[in-house]
Amino acid sequence: MLAPVRDAAAAALTELEREIAAGHGPDGLRLAPTPFVPEVRLHLAEDPILWWARMEANAGHRLPPPYWASVWAGGQALARHLLDHPHLVAGRRVLDLAAGSGLVAIAAALAGAAHVTANDIDPYAVAAVTINARANRVRVAVTGGDLLDRATDGTDLLLAGDVLYDRALADRMLPFLARAAAGGAEVLVGDPDRGHLPPDRLATVASYPVPTTEPAVDSPVRRVQVLRPS
Repeated sequence: MLAPVRDAAAAALTELEREIAAGHGPDGLRLAPTPFVPEVRLHLAEDPILWWARMEANAGHRLPPPYWASVWAGGQALARHLLDHPHLVAGRRVLDLAAGSGLVAIAAALAGAAHVTANDIDPYAVAAVTINARANRVRVAVTGGDLLDRATDGTDLLLAGDVLYDRALADRMLPFLARAAAGGAEVLVGDPDRGHLPPDRLATVASYPVPTTEPAVDSPVRRVQVLRPS
């Protein structure tokens, strides 16, 4: 990580460790098994909106939305797929892109990956991955910053859960995934189809009914696909 990104992640890590030690109630973080992947425990917000509001009030300035403080459907399906098919990751160098809480990266490490790197642009997500990897007793390297204009040299398996949630991001993400696949990396994407899946660029590998814990989602279960570039 570049120094400003590294410094921001270090400050966020200190803040999250303080939060966990304080043990707040409904607007705090708690360590719990992931609904569809109970092998992995994560520090999540009981109410991410309340947590976000309190943290912004304490900081006195705006903070990025705490996407890492919820467990998302695409990441759950992708993590489940890796743990159920460990040959996909065993002995391989893995990159978890837009890692959020680190669920997918942790699942890859548990499934036997030789080396796992988790990346996210949010310093709090970088900190959360560090804390959650520690809670699950696995080793995950963490990087900050935007990788979408860079090469993926040295990556055998690129994992991306819930990365197509809006059009602007999908328009950057899909070419990046295609370049990674063309460069020799295996690419797997977990997505519940929020309306930005291209009809002819990704092929379905598996489909899972995933319990929904996301904010502002009415259905208790979402059908989530694991896909690869076609």
